This record gives sequence, C-alpha cells and structure tokens, in this order.
Amino acid sequence: MTPRFTSKEIHFLKTDSDELTIHPPEVYFSDLLLTDSPGIRAFEKRLEQASIPNEKFLCAVVQISQEDPDPAGETAKDAFEAAFSLFLDHDRGIWETLDETSFILAFWDYEDEKKASKIILSLKNALSKGVRAQVLVGSASFPYHDFPRAKAVANALKAIDHAAFFGSGALVPFDGTSLNISGDRLYHLTEYALAVKEYEEGLRIKPHDINLINSLGVCFAVSGELDKAMEQFEAAMKINPDEIMVVYNIGLLHQIDNDTDKAVAYLRKAHAVNGAVFEVELVLGHLLFKKDLFHQALPHLEAATRINPKSSLAFRIKGEIFLARDEPEKAGPEFNTAIKLNPSDAFSLSGYAKSLELQNKNLNIALTFAKSSMALDPDNPLFGERLRTLREKIEGIPAEENISKTA
Repeated sequence: MTPRFTSKEIHFLKTDSDELTIHPPEVYFSDLLLTDSPGIRAFEKRLEQASIPNEKFLCAVVQISQEDPDPAGETAKDAFEAAFSLFLDHDRGIWETLDETSFILAFWDYEDEKKASKIILSLKNALSKGVRAQVLVGSASFPYHDFPRAKAVANALKAIDHAAFFGSGALVPFDGTSLNISGDRLYHLTEYALAVKEYEEGLRIKPHDINLINSLGVCFAVSGELDKAMEQFEAAMKINPDEIMVVYNIGLLHQIDNDTDKAVAYLRKAHAVNGAVFEVELVLGHLLFKKDLFHQALPHLEAATRINPKSSLAFRIKGEIFLARDEPEKAGPEFNTAIKLNPSDAFSLSGYAKSLELQNKNLNIALTFAKSSMALDPDNPLFGERLRTLREKIEGIPAEENISKTA
C-alpha cells in the first residue's frame, strides 16, 4: 500500500517558507481590510472629502511600541498628536486612531516625493525620541503607477506589514513586495481568490518577479486550476531555469497529474540545484519508492529525515522500503519513530505490527498496533490482512473469520 500525503506533510514551495531570516509580524494590519474597521472607515471617508491640491498625497500607518511605558507618562496618542502638529497641520493633513498605539495619517501640499519622505522620516524620529519607543511605519504615495486613489489606504496598511518583517523600528514604502506579502497572508488565510488579485497587482509593478509569478502559480494550484498554475511556473522558468522552488512545483504538478516519470525528472533537477530542501528530498524519495527503486529512494529519504527529523512520513516510507526488501528488523525502528512523531499514523501502526510479526517478536504488542490501524482506517484491505495474519499466529483463529469480533 502506497503511503498517502496530507496537506501538512507536503506542499508547494513559496518564498515565505524556507530561507528568509526575517520574521513575519504577529499581527497584520492588512487584516483590517477584511473587517469593518471603524478607524479605517472613518479615515477613508475623511480622505475622500479632503480638498487635496493636485491630487497628490502620502498616506502612512504608524505603530508605536514602548517596551516599558510609564503609566503616568505621555500616551502614544498624545505623542502622535504632538508630532503630527509639529511637522504638519490640519489644513494639509489628517489622521485617525486605529488602536491605542497605532495611527493612520495622510498629508499633502509638499514639493516632491523626496520632501514627503523627509517629512514622514522626521515625524518617525520625533516620535521615537519623544516616547523612547520603536516606531514602525509603512507609507504609500498617490499617485503610484496606475493604482486608483482609493487604494492608498490599503497600500499603506500593506506597507507597514512589509516593514514589520524588518523589525519594530523600520520604515518601508509600498511596492510590489508589499503585495507579495499581502498575497501570502491571504493565501495562509485560505482567501485564494483575494491572494490571486494581490499577486496579479504586484506583477503590474514587477512583471518579471519570480517570487510573485511562483506565488500566483501556487495559488492557482491549490485552487485546482492546474493549467493556469503550470503557465505561471513555466513563465518563471523562462526567467530562471534553475529556480528551485519553481522546478519543484512543476514536478509536483506532474505528480498530481500521475506522470511519475516527468515528476521524477523535475525533482532530480531540483535536487541537483540544492540537495538540502526537505520537500524535494521527501517527494523524490517517495516517487522513487513508488517506482520500486528502493536503493535510489533511500538516500533522499535519509536526507529528508536529517533536514526535518520531525517528519513522520519520511520515516514511514523508509519503513515501507525495508518491509518491501524483506528487512523487518530495519523496518521496525523506522515505523516506531514515525508513530512517536504521529501516533495516529495508521500506515505506520500497521507497518510496525507487520515488522514484529515477520520477526515473531512481541506478537501481542503487534496485535494492539494492528487493531489500532484498523480502528483508524477500517476499510483498508492491507491492514485487515495483517491483522488476520497476527490473530491466526497468536490465537489460532482462522484467517477467514470476521476480524471485527476482536476489534
């Protein structure tokens, strides 16, 4: 019986899962766009009604992070209001409270983008010194590319999420990467249709960005639009034929399409690019196992367990290989490790029972494991056969007797 993958064990590769040393924020401001935020709604209404010369302005979201705030000292709101009044005025700017430490603002009537950037940086520095705190800022200017005015607020919220990846004192302007991050956030929230829109908007800014193209392909793939996914991955490969996440993802699409030979070919190429990526080693080992190429599969599975020693599936497939090679004494420890990592793994429970039965060791314990596998997957014929064999060996019960009597 071939082991089955689950969504937690294998997935398409995206840039937010592997090599980044920066860390995502605990709270995403862009989530406010999925809710009816009173602060955002009020600010958008005021901005829409504002008389802005030349329809040119800069929008920003500010978060003040005081490690040890003084209860009797100045509040974040007081400090923000003072800083806003110092560098701007209400004739050429507005602001609104999002929560106790976060604010959104817009200002206009500046000479150029360079001057606007200096103003927001000065406001940030003044806040940081005034309240002795880290100040995080994301900004978005209008006009920007071909984005409508109404997008400026959303873009600023996405920019501060982008800034948060670099620490609590960063200042980052909105760009295509901000949209990639926003799309990834929506992807993880399973809002795939919205994520697709973010990636597509990002590609309007950065049309040859492999991360955006790959992310769009992944989104199509998990939504079941495999042809669209392949189009994106192939477009990314034309930009960089050795981009490992794209090569791997094409291999995974071929696996889904049951074209094992093509899948193996692409995964071998991904392995040649980088032999230390867990997903590549696991899937390649699994596919070679399915082709009965056990000797070739084992090194990849060994690599997978070294890279991620918490992967129950890698240990399970190794156990299946040793069973197939009639080496139950080697299969047992692999299945045992898999069970420790995932006690509900029916395949490993049954495999461990079979390895003990073949060695004539601890047959009563083996029977317990075999019954547990059947309880988890009662319609699995292989599990049933293994349980019947054990019962026969231990109790002398005929193999054809209904196994449910001792379940």
